[in-house]
Amino acid sequence: MSGTLNKVMLIGHLGDEVKMHYFEGGGSIGRFPIATNESYTNKQTGERVTNTDWHNIVVRNKAAEICEKYLSKGDKIYVEGRLKNRQWQGEDGNTRYTTEVHVQEFTFLSTKKESMANAQASTQSQPAQVQKPAVSNETSQVNVPEQDDDLPF
Repeated sequence: MSGTLNKVMLIGHLGDEVKMHYFEGGGSIGRFPIATNESYTNKQTGERVTNTDWHNIVVRNKAAEICEKYLSKGDKIYVEGRLKNRQWQGEDGNTRYTTEVHVQEFTFLSTKKESMANAQASTQSQPAQVQKPAVSNETSQVNVPEQDDDLPF
């Protein structure tokens, strides 16, 4: 195969508010971190372990303004884009490096307020024991498409 592919698809929660930067020509850039989680059970201890990865997200122009207007810390979002590596000189003179996801498409999945309201409503109407399987079931639903890839080779 002679072509290349640079594509990233993430579903995660915002770790901070969208930080905007506006340019003289009318363009803008929005930056925010999102967290993705991986959970598994340690076979030796039987303990549930959760690892969190942080991703630097970059959106441009109108998409950035939409994100700034509607997103806040804790909201769940789907982003699709490309990985970009960037380097710059820090104030201390050292060269700094970062990897960013430059977003091409995104979908708002839920707000933190909606998640909190749903959690409170579920807790009031159902025992807490029922809540835990629902969360793990949601996680497995997200992972199912990755396992069901039908590759042509």
